Amino acid sequence: MRAGHYTASVATRRPGLLTGEAKHQSLTKGLEIGTRFHSSPVVRLADAKPIHLGHAARADGRWRLYAFSDAQGVALNALCEHLAAHAPRDENADIDSEFDVRAILQQPHRSDIRINELPALLLPRKGQYGLIDYEQASFTNDAATDIFGERGIDRERGALVVVCPDQYVAHVCPECVR
Repeated sequence: MRAGHYTASVATRRPGLLTGEAKHQSLTKGLEIGTRFHSSPVVRLADAKPIHLGHAARADGRWRLYAFSDAQGVALNALCEHLAAHAPRDENADIDSEFDVRAILQQPHRSDIRINELPALLLPRKGQYGLIDYEQASFTNDAATDIFGERGIDRERGALVVVCPDQYVAHVCPECVR
């Protein structure tokens, strides 16, 4: 029972090269730094397809940035602007070639969210023709499961959860970029 919390009984308890300090761990009690990123059901905004958030990631060596939106979405928009402006990338590379950014909104997918009003970073243009990758568009709470409640994520402030390529939580930060 004790080891079940840590997949394969592995966890990192101290800050190191791949894990940050638990200074902001209170923003998400259910996604602990140094432990496996446990999936939860969400709904993809673009097509209302129910999926598990952890299953949306591909084994491609990129770090994942899961941005759990704040109540008003202001911090999420600021984070996306900051990441887009400071994305160190080759001019021929896709905007998400180094980091896989996913946003999880608090509103259900049937609310008044307009996908075309999301920050451009969440609707990356990819490939030779610059087609929008709608599969990476934001995710919303599933009708049956509330990921914010299930994972103890601060609804007012939101959280940015940084996940290593091996699917372990490396860091939890406030979404605010100063």
